[in-house]
Amino acid sequence: MPATTATAPGKIILFGEHAVVYGQPALAVPVPAVRARTVVSPAPDLPAGEIRITAPAVALENAPLESLPPEHPLAKAVALTLEAVGVSRPPALRLRLSSTIPVAAGLGSGAAVTVALARALSAFLGHPLGNDAVNAIAYEVEKIHHGTPSGIDNTVVTYNLPVYFVRGRPLRAFRVRRPFTVVIADSGIPAPTAQAVGDVRRAAQAEPERFQALFAAVGRVVEAAYRAITTGTPEALGPLMDENHALLQQMGVSCPTLDRLVTAARQAGALGAKLSGGGRGGNLIALVPPEAAEAIARALEAAGAVRTIVAPIAPPAP
Repeated sequence: MPATTATAPGKIILFGEHAVVYGQPALAVPVPAVRARTVVSPAPDLPAGEIRITAPAVALENAPLESLPPEHPLAKAVALTLEAVGVSRPPALRLRLSSTIPVAAGLGSGAAVTVALARALSAFLGHPLGNDAVNAIAYEVEKIHHGTPSGIDNTVVTYNLPVYFVRGRPLRAFRVRRPFTVVIADSGIPAPTAQAVGDVRRAAQAEPERFQALFAAVGRVVEAAYRAITTGTPEALGPLMDENHALLQQMGVSCPTLDRLVTAARQAGALGAKLSGGGRGGNLIALVPPEAAEAIARALEAAGAVRTIVAPIAPPAP
């Protein structure tokens, strides 16, 4: 029985952070420049039914699956996949998981690992799962990572399509009409998403009219960005990023490091830039001319970014 490999991309939120909590839309896209990878190999040296997992990112080296608690994300992903394919006692096998997606950086690392695992394991067992089944597995595992997940990460990663999201409504996938390129830059500051969300909630309760106006303005930016992407005018995204970042600053979720990096991106030739995710740290994204992407990435690193990713966003291959 040959080894089986599967991969899955990362994801990034383009527009709509924080306002999405208050009923406004958000846009997220896959980032195929970074990927999770799972290799499933037969293990004839192990007893039938035994599964060993190697995942350096979480300090697992040839670890027996049964040594993990049932609610460990990897154990849960394996159990749900075996259930989905109707296999209660698989042949002895080894799982090796690796990823170029930074962990806890708002890039969908957990969802990508689950999707790659479910695809590789189900294919190895001779029952490759379709996207809907894989997405359902990833959503269940996302509950371990995030408590009450929005469904954005698992959907974007599974279907490898951009998503338009409004809380409480079904996710809507859409297609990029013309490719564009962003540079993702890690500020090096851990992003305290829960704290930032809580601070915005308290501020919105203290000044409801001002914050409702900010959220509504973000919603208008998101709708304009959606039109730009779906009608093939991605150059319009630059000013919209700048506007979205200014609104996030007014909500109090930027920080001096992110603001400095946004300025550095613009000075280096970016068409627009904004924080991405919870803020107070984490990532920023910059819309860049493709030919200038590497130079702008280097400029961001010189300005203090600890990591950069050049991420072409393109229509899926036919």
